[in-house]
Amino acid sequence: MIPSQRQGDADARSSATPHPRKGRDFVARHGETVFNAAHRLQGDAAHTPLTRAGFAQADELGRALRGLLGAKPALALWASPTGRALQTLAVICEHLELDWHGARTDPRLVEIDMGSWGGRYYADVIDEVGPVMLPGGTLKPAPDGETYAQIASRVSGWLAETGEDTGDRLVIMHGISSRVMLGVMTGAAVDPILGAPVAKGLPQGSVTLVESGRATVPHLGTGFAPA
Repeated sequence: MIPSQRQGDADARSSATPHPRKGRDFVARHGETVFNAAHRLQGDAAHTPLTRAGFAQADELGRALRGLLGAKPALALWASPTGRALQTLAVICEHLELDWHGARTDPRLVEIDMGSWGGRYYADVIDEVGPVMLPGGTLKPAPDGETYAQIASRVSGWLAETGEDTGDRLVIMHGISSRVMLGVMTGAAVDPILGAPVAKGLPQGSVTLVESGRATVPHLGTGFAPA
């Protein structure tokens, strides 16, 4: 490969890729919510409770993590401060025999802000502006919403701030924001349309394991995929 090609490849990757942390990261997506079931754009809504299917997905995720980590693992707990993420974590903590009250939250882990589209039915927004799903299952940013580059900036800030953490940790977050964070963590190529690194979408209730900058999927959920 000639030098100009090599430089082009480097430029196409996230400039914010963090140095691999000394520990494993289990990045999970919360279970199905009432907004998901109703096909509404959830975005960064603070409190949209889990459905019965969502609790079942959280239960499956908890069993899977128990099988991987055993009881009372040395595991730091992190979550988006949204109700759906904290509900999912509560179920997981029962399986792992960990204290939910010891979890930390950070607003930088929330879902994409969909602006004035947030909370509306997909069908109504589509009638007005056309398709809101992009190739690869990502959401089209709202004109007054958050861009993918802005998501990458905030999750990169969280990763940098917690980069010296040692040991394993579990992070419960959302469909779009987790895809961007996983893209940053693994040094994925920057999507030329979205302007940020975006990992492959996974169903609700899934968990991705990132170790030394490499990602695997130890548990695939049964919820909607990918957004």
